[in-house]
Amino acid sequence: MKELHIDLKFHFCDLQELDAADRLLVQSACEMTATSYSPYSHFQVGAAIRLKDGQVFRGSNQENAVFPVGLCAERTAFFAASASAPGVPPVAIAIAAQTCGTFTAKPVTPCGSCRQALLEAETRFNQPIRVLLYGTEGVYIVPSVKSLLPLTFDGSEIA
Repeated sequence: MKELHIDLKFHFCDLQELDAADRLLVQSACEMTATSYSPYSHFQVGAAIRLKDGQVFRGSNQENAVFPVGLCAERTAFFAASASAPGVPPVAIAIAAQTCGTFTAKPVTPCGSCRQALLEAETRFNQPIRVLLYGTEGVYIVPSVKSLLPLTFDGSEIA
């Protein structure tokens, strides 16, 4: 039996260390937490996705009493971008979360469903999507969605 390892390399920085475009993307994600509809979890998540042409689309989590009916912030932003600019690849997404009016100290990562949806875009456009995860302690900068979902199912397995 052979042992294999998966390494995740990413950067950690202060918000002020980001370039202006990334800082604005993170700030946009933070702003979107205020539009979250989360009466059950009280966990407000905001996302902002930047396309290659510079357009930014934003989203927030939308809950429902029937939990599978709700939708995460990352997918609301991504689906809005895909519907409005279907041929333009996404290049970066920022995600922020707060609970009871306070942003999380540690950055929050996307759920598996969001990772899979974003991975589809990376595969379709053959281009990585940088992931900026905001927490009050700092920002994680992950080079691609595939980095967050290393053992991927991307459709290449289907004949």
